[in-house]
Amino acid sequence: MHLFIDGPIARIVIDNPAKLNAFTVEMLNQLEAHCATLERDLSVRGVILCSEGGRAFCAGADIKAWAALSPTDFARLWVREGHRVFDRLARLSKPTIAVIQAHAFGGGLELAIACDIRVMAPGATLALPEAQVGIVPGWSGTQRLARLLPEPVLKEMALFGRRLSAERALSLGFVAEVSDDPMATAQAIADGLLKASPRAHEVAKYQIHAGVGEDAAAMIEALGGGMIGATDDKAEGAAAFAEKRKPDFSGR
Repeated sequence: MHLFIDGPIARIVIDNPAKLNAFTVEMLNQLEAHCATLERDLSVRGVILCSEGGRAFCAGADIKAWAALSPTDFARLWVREGHRVFDRLARLSKPTIAVIQAHAFGGGLELAIACDIRVMAPGATLALPEAQVGIVPGWSGTQRLARLLPEPVLKEMALFGRRLSAERALSLGFVAEVSDDPMATAQAIADGLLKASPRAHEVAKYQIHAGVGEDAAAMIEALGGGMIGATDDKAEGAAAFAEKRKPDFSGR
């Protein structure tokens, strides 16, 4: 997995086409590192998440990567770590777009829903096939996805193994556009970010996440922390600490 920052719109590229871009522990670690880099880089205004190869956006978690794990390690090193890293992507202050140019299954679909919006190619499909290998979605597939799709549709996928077509996903509002050139479409959408305030985008994203219950407590805390950080009292408190004196707070 690679990160490219060559302008205000950065790209995270999944690059494991030989295995249909299936996720490994190493890729989870790389994604977390890329999110940390992007969070600190004020030149980045938005992020496009895409993948190499035309066969799959991401086929999910690499079964060979977790099949040999003990039950404890599977829960601790795979499920919990993956969930934490995908949450890190979802909380990124920069707006994110997933480009689903081919099939997104299991963990690949969960990766796409950690982004703010999605663009799909006409022939791409979405699926939650975990039950077919004896597991269940573990990286937010039954939680975050439940806020994006009607419950019966989610049950079709998770229980009955049905795939969701790009056209149906569009009709349900799950994707922003279906495009023959999803990367170009995503870039055009991302370019719209450059016409507005990045700070306003960040705060609006926090507000939306708090409103839909996506870790509302953390979003509210982030908004409060950001607000207090802009006050004169915050500057006075830091100055008083450095100068070893009693602070003179003004309430401004």
